[in-house]
Amino acid sequence: MQLRPSVRLYTFALVTVTFLAAAPAATAQSQPQAQPQPQAQFQPKSVGDSSIGESYHVEGAVGFWFPSADMQIASSSLGQAATLIDFRNDLGLQDSRFSELHLTVRPAQRHKFRLQFIPISYTQQATLKRNIVFNGQNYTINLPVNSSLDWKAWRFGYEFDFISRDRGFGGLVIDFKYTDVQASLSSPIRSDFAHAQAPIPAIGGIFRVYVVPNVSITGEITGFSLPDTLFKDTSGHYVDVDFYGTVNFTNNVGAQIGYRSFDVGYVASRDTGNFVLKGFYLGIVARY
Repeated sequence: MQLRPSVRLYTFALVTVTFLAAAPAATAQSQPQAQPQPQAQFQPKSVGDSSIGESYHVEGAVGFWFPSADMQIASSSLGQAATLIDFRNDLGLQDSRFSELHLTVRPAQRHKFRLQFIPISYTQQATLKRNIVFNGQNYTINLPVNSSLDWKAWRFGYEFDFISRDRGFGGLVIDFKYTDVQASLSSPIRSDFAHAQAPIPAIGGIFRVYVVPNVSITGEITGFSLPDTLFKDTSGHYVDVDFYGTVNFTNNVGAQIGYRSFDVGYVASRDTGNFVLKGFYLGIVARY
């Protein structure tokens, strides 16, 4: 039986479409299927892995502190009332630069034993603009005087970091501050000095945050106050504030810039002293 031309055309078109539709499926079946990739397992990192500068057992730092000074002292003797002497206005004190030393021993990640030593010394000359009484002696107006102040600021402390994370920590600080201050005043006709030394306990806190793996910001505040109700005619306070940033070039070497404030005051019988130093400092730090 003969097919008409239109029927033959339709039959050819149907066979062609069926073949073209089946070809991609056959090609897909002939290609190997991609194997699923195994997922990487998560591994937590320690502080030393993520933050440069936190892997050490001994850390030492040296630097220079550039504080401004506000100091007053009064020393009585022989029952004579003393003058509260301002070292800047009365004696011509000028701001100076001081070296400093820090040492930290860390036997375990959360435990640190710390030492700090800052020798503070001022020497100046001035002509008195008023009459003053120091250590029971009269110093009259227009008298030329030489004066000095030596303050040895020792600090021994223990730090426990109750928060320890990859990018920082927070902890408790217990300090034992030993302050040794000696002030002297001399003129062509006499010389006198006053000496005060005392161990001062203090407590406070510290935190550190790494803004990037090798740059951290640290803040620390410690202090102590002795109210005058505990001992007759005796009181005192000590507040130590320290904020600084550290750039760690490697895990063993870094540089620091910070701002520190010392505020120390005491009253013992009729003797008083007020010492406030605050300013910026620069330092380098090495670790092992």
